[in-house]
Amino acid sequence: MFFDSWANIARIILIGIMAYAALIVLLRLTGKRTLSKMNAFDFVVTVALGSILATILLSKSVTLADGVTALCVLIGLQYVIAWLAARFTFMSHLVKSEPTLVVYQGHYLYDAIKAQRLTPEEVRSAIRNQGIANVEDVASVVLETEGSLTVIPCSDLGRKSALVDVADQIAHLN
Repeated sequence: MFFDSWANIARIILIGIMAYAALIVLLRLTGKRTLSKMNAFDFVVTVALGSILATILLSKSVTLADGVTALCVLIGLQYVIAWLAARFTFMSHLVKSEPTLVVYQGHYLYDAIKAQRLTPEEVRSAIRNQGIANVEDVASVVLETEGSLTVIPCSDLGRKSALVDVADQIAHLN
């Protein structure tokens, strides 16, 4: 069916405005972490929020109060789990992956690249994006927990304090 009634269109517009406003308020209350670069847990929450918003808009059987309650529950759970992960290592390991070293001292770590389902081309692209032409000029490339690649040039190596999360991987290589 192409068109049912203007009442349905008006309901979608009205409920859409209110649900969107409620979602914005909830996201602002929970802070920047809710919308930061996403790990797998954050991605699932984001997809679920979109699904809830779509259901609120299109399903006549879901009231605005029901939908906003669902949004509150999901955002509340995300907030609590993020809070726990920031305070307890075991919880952090439960919801976040560890960073992975994929280049060290100018050498590709092909086993790590393969294990993380990356390609050498993707790693080279990250290196080029930093303006580096030679992999030999790279101290390390780290696949971060949210999926980005961090490139550390040899000239910036210093005391290696930013590499503490992959220190065990470095120790294994030396």
